[in-house]
Amino acid sequence: MAEQIFPTKGNLLNTKKSLQLSQLGYDLLDKKRNILIRELMSLIEDAKKLRDSIEGTYVEAYQALQKANITLGVVDNVANSVPVENGIKVTYRSVMGVELPKIYLDKVPLKMNYGLNRTNYELDYAVICFDRVKQMTVILAEVENSIYRLATAIKKTQYRANALKNILIPKFQGIVKYISDSLEEKEREDFSRLKVIKVQKRKKEEQKNSAK
Repeated sequence: MAEQIFPTKGNLLNTKKSLQLSQLGYDLLDKKRNILIRELMSLIEDAKKLRDSIEGTYVEAYQALQKANITLGVVDNVANSVPVENGIKVTYRSVMGVELPKIYLDKVPLKMNYGLNRTNYELDYAVICFDRVKQMTVILAEVENSIYRLATAIKKTQYRANALKNILIPKFQGIVKYISDSLEEKEREDFSRLKVIKVQKRKKEEQKNSAK
């Protein structure tokens, strides 16, 4: 690559600018990567706590549902009476250019959409537990989606940073060295040539003076 670049001062200045931009780009990408990693690590910790909590809530809810099925029979009619959740809204926040979701679930009082004369406490408790699961699932979905987006962004940022660090920056450094060495060699040759010319000129003058 370096041999294909004509060694001029103009090319040297342009290559140095490209090198500086590449180094600046690497520094910015490195900072971005570190910020994204910190954000990712905090979310991973949150996700672990949420998974542990939601797992326990699921177990509790299914145990309550199992007791309700035992005491009331299979409660399919009650399940069919549960309305579809339409109160979810999604917005986004930006972290170093990465759009992370913020999921909101409308807070409305829990309603038992079934008659109370043919149900019992176990069913009521199961409904309460599953409502809690729904709320926790919304939070977990927000966190896990953010983790996925951050992990993807970190991978891309790492790839670009590596390309700058291992390919472009060494390439420009090599070109700068090649042009600088070539210009220095040319200056030495010009200096030697000029010195020889001066010596020859002085000899001619001496010869002229001696001929007189």
